[in-house]
Formats: sequence, structure tokens, C-alpha cells
Amino acid sequence: MFTIDQLSLQLPLYASWWKREWATCLDDVSLAFATGDLHALVGASGAGKSLLAYAMMGLLPAQARLQGQFYYQGTPLDAPRQRQLRGRELALIPQSLNALDPLVRTQRQVAWAARRAGYASAHAWRASQQALDHYRLDARAQQAYAHELSGGMARRVLTAMAHVSQAQLVIADEPTVGLDPHQRQRVLAALRELADQGKTVVLITHDLRHALPIADRVTIMRDGKLVETTPACAFQGAGTSLSSAYSQALWRALPDNGFTVSTARPVDKEAVIA
Repeated sequence: MFTIDQLSLQLPLYASWWKREWATCLDDVSLAFATGDLHALVGASGAGKSLLAYAMMGLLPAQARLQGQFYYQGTPLDAPRQRQLRGRELALIPQSLNALDPLVRTQRQVAWAARRAGYASAHAWRASQQALDHYRLDARAQQAYAHELSGGMARRVLTAMAHVSQAQLVIADEPTVGLDPHQRQRVLAALRELADQGKTVVLITHDLRHALPIADRVTIMRDGKLVETTPACAFQGAGTSLSSAYSQALWRALPDNGFTVSTARPVDKEAVIA
């Protein structure tokens, strides 16, 4: 459905005001996302997860050096086609709640997303209400401004915007940060439901523990590289089904597994515990 082939990304790094260097943020990344799968990208901050998402969406800064190729539905995906499909067939649920316009009520923002996806005005308003109802946002929440919403409600509004776009690929960037357990579960359940509807869902998270119950496949990232891609069911027992020592260490470091970490390199604890 969506394939990444040998992707490398460099961003400028200014050691001083007159000297520019280049930092490698993604290094030879090749990955495939299947239709109907919820695929979790797991890693600590700085692993390159969000940069990979923004590269897939065509939202990197102009000065970025990007090498490699994307394929969507078997066809090469270049920058013009990314712009054409973004907000229609490709949707991003951003990490920052600042993505919501603070001066516009909730339903109008979801209706805007529907219009971008090609709905006529009257149908866009109806679709926005149906999407918000689907995510259990009542009439009061639908007419609220962003600052009047709880964190979980705001996340569900962003998910409703992706839902109403009818996107076939939905990327959710750290959608559960700062949420209490109840709200977190509702957001994760909404993403699982999108995958069950036949969409491809990419969940970007540093929390392996909460990704595993809903994921079909898991990719572990570290320092801009892929460590391992495996079915979520491989994370069980002592982790012997995992091919990477680093993946095994992350699994064994989960609280339920007793923090039995044995690895030559220290584990990124941020990658395993929220």
C-alpha cells in the first residue's frame, strides 16, 4: 500500500553562524505498510519517527536533503503527488494540539477537512457532525473552541478530521501523550477501528507497552535507523522470537517483564515507559 525504499534524510546543522554541516537523521530506511494494518513505529525521542512521518507526507523543510523513493498503491510518490493526496488520501494526526485553530469552533474545523477532501459545502457539514458523533463528541464539544476541550477530546477531534477525509493512509504522531488512561484507551481504540475499516494506520509512539495490544506489526527505530520489523505477537515470553538484542531489551524492560535488561548498550527508557 505504502512503501519506503532506501530513504535517507539530512538536515542542516549550524556549528557556528558561518559554518553549515549536515546531520543524518534517517539512514537507509526501507519499510512497507500494508492495507488494513495498524503498524507501530516505536523508538525514543530522536529516533527519527516523526521525521519519517513528515517525509511520507511531504512536509519536510525546503532545505532538507532527501534521497530514496516512496511508492503509494504501487506508483512512485513524488512531491507534486504528495501535495495532491495530502488531506485526501494521506492524513496526518499531528502530535501538537496547536494544529487546531484556536479561533474556530470544532465542527467548522472538521468541516474544513471534509471540504479539502472534496465534499460539497452542505455534505461537508453533515459529514463533520457524523464524524464527531462517531467519536462520541457531544453537541457542546462540537461547538467548543480548542482551549475548551480536554486533551483526549482534542485528540479525538484531530482523529475525526482524518476520518472525514476518507484517507487510506492515516499517520498518528504520538496521539496519546499527556492523556489519562481512559482517554488514551479511547484514542487508541479509534485508531484500531480505522485499521479494521481497511485503512492503513501508522502509530508513532515511544510507548511499546500501549502499542502492542492494538498493533499488527511493530518497527523499532533507533538513531535514524530501523532495528527490526516484526509481528506484534513476537513480543511475548522472554522475547526469544525477536531477532534484535535491542528489541529484546526493550521488551524485557517493560514493567510487566520485571526490568530484566541484559544488553551491552543502555536501553532508551523513554522508548518503553510513558
